[in-house]
Amino acid sequence: MTLQLGDTAPDFEAKTTEGRIRFHDWIGGQWAVLFSHPKDFTPVCTTELGYMAKIKPEFDRRGVKIVGLSVDSTGDHRVWARDIEETQGAAPNYPIIGDADFNVAKLYGMLPAATSGDPKTRTPADNQTVRNVFVIGPDKKIKLVLVYPMTTGRNFDEVLRVIDSLQLTATHRVATPVNWKPGESVIIAGSVPNDQAKELFGEWEEPKPYIRIVPQPG
Repeated sequence: MTLQLGDTAPDFEAKTTEGRIRFHDWIGGQWAVLFSHPKDFTPVCTTELGYMAKIKPEFDRRGVKIVGLSVDSTGDHRVWARDIEETQGAAPNYPIIGDADFNVAKLYGMLPAATSGDPKTRTPADNQTVRNVFVIGPDKKIKLVLVYPMTTGRNFDEVLRVIDSLQLTATHRVATPVNWKPGESVIIAGSVPNDQAKELFGEWEEPKPYIRIVPQPG
């Protein structure tokens, strides 16, 4: 199964390092980020999990819950967490899903449906497709999917920037231009006709009729 933007994020029950969860109930009415890893004790993932722990307050400030996933047991995750703290200066302060039965990885299309067996016999390369970031809205719909190769560490500052855009455009009829950052000008959504745009935004810059630029709405 290939998940598309706008699809409902598959619900599941799973054991995590902070207890058992049902995913949709755990999200509640908030935004969420699920980011996955092919195996515990891998170097790039170690740096990622540590960095996420350091910037968790930024996700908290935006009302976003974060959860990791790795194709190993929660017992292994807890041992790995000590390595992460030792080498990165911060231990995971968010739950990490134990996916030793591959259930979540298969639900989210990160591993083939036929995948089975003992995860300990699999190498990181066997699970190299388990390198996704999913941003999920309060409506449980998938808003963003990023897939990274094993050799490239993820840019979670970019994930925060995208969340800022998603949250803004969910409440205002605008889109954000290339490299946009909070506080910068935005584009009136193409679905808004000019008469409505005048009611909503007043005046705007218009380098072309299809590009209507206004200050970021508050």
